[in-house]
Amino acid sequence: MSNSKRLVVNLSETLYNELNKVLQEDCKKSSEFIREAIILYIKEKKRSNISAMEKGYKEMAQLNLEFAEMGFANDMKDFKEYEAKLSESDLADDNNSKKRRYILC
Repeated sequence: MSNSKRLVVNLSETLYNELNKVLQEDCKKSSEFIREAIILYIKEKKRSNISAMEKGYKEMAQLNLEFAEMGFANDMKDFKEYEAKLSESDLADDNNSKKRRYILC
């Protein structure tokens, strides 16, 4: 590993002894074991963050749906008003009136 960095770790004697037992059982070097442990920790941390975001989206789902429905209801109300105004501007000639009602949109 040409771009590797050296890491110094201080362990209590008890933890050091437990680590040595595990290393003997798994026939691994301490650097290999620590490298794998770090990789596993980082993967678990990322998975945990994704789970937290997923939980947040699920918790906010109902509120977001309510906001979307409110917006849709307002849009439909505006659309109906717009169509009503358009239909008013299309009247035949307003009872023979010289002025016609035109709506600027």
